[in-house]
Amino acid sequence: MNEFQRRQAKNRVIVVILLVMLCVYLFPIYWMFSTATKTKLDAFSLPPKWVWRPQVENFRNVFYVGGGGALGKVKGVEVKPKPSAFLRQLGNSIIVSFISTILATFLGALSGYVFSRMKVRGKDDLLFVVLSSRMLPPIVIAIPLVMMYRALGLFDTLFGLIIMYTVFNLAFAVWMMRSFVDDIPIEYEEAALVDGYSRFQAFFRFIFPEMRVGMVATAIFSLIMTWNEFTFSLLLTGERARTAVPSIAHSLGTAGVNWGHIAAGSFLMVIPVVVFTFLLGGNLIRGFTFGAIKE
Repeated sequence: MNEFQRRQAKNRVIVVILLVMLCVYLFPIYWMFSTATKTKLDAFSLPPKWVWRPQVENFRNVFYVGGGGALGKVKGVEVKPKPSAFLRQLGNSIIVSFISTILATFLGALSGYVFSRMKVRGKDDLLFVVLSSRMLPPIVIAIPLVMMYRALGLFDTLFGLIIMYTVFNLAFAVWMMRSFVDDIPIEYEEAALVDGYSRFQAFFRFIFPEMRVGMVATAIFSLIMTWNEFTFSLLLTGERARTAVPSIAHSLGTAGVNWGHIAAGSFLMVIPVVVFTFLLGGNLIRGFTFGAIKE
């Protein structure tokens, strides 16, 4: 076997391994979608049914309470089902997640630039303090946080959740953006300063555009962490500002677990993040490889 044949065989093995890994990673999504489109009898069947007749009843039950979106009869009287709170809660998730992600990424970019370029006394200690804020489990500060939010009037408000998630993601954003700024040649700023630009102008005109790929990568991970966060959304909200993640957990009733309903809600929760990631996927890859090759 010559070198070309060995290389082809190696490439085939790599392709097979990647296909197997892809199937493993996509299997939970497939199982979620299949459970959401099965009847309760098919969902609990053993062995599992790999061929079934898809139905949308579980998706209707996510958006409507009673009757699955159609007229039902209670004691012979036609009753129109009421819209559920899931659509409003999904809107809360979108508003809170995207706004807090934008704020955390922008503030992280500014802070990362300062930690990378400026001479700050005790910079390493400050960076450790910033990082240590992610070491504390959220449940540890749950009780004082709830008391503080009630005292300040932030409990059960979207504004309160946005502040919480911005602070929650800020440490991650600062460390990510600092590493990206370190890879940007300092000669860009020096040339701009020599040409008469101020530090502020040099940052926004020359450095900030170069940080775009890093900001996209940071934003995607921050959005995923915020979108899937459960503890703060459950403890800091009532019915008005609650996001969609805790509402799915409320499907665990005393009469049994409605797995079809949970799977349908979970599948709808996955779609916005997948769309956002695919739209910015090219920038995400460039963000991972940014600074890997230096001239």
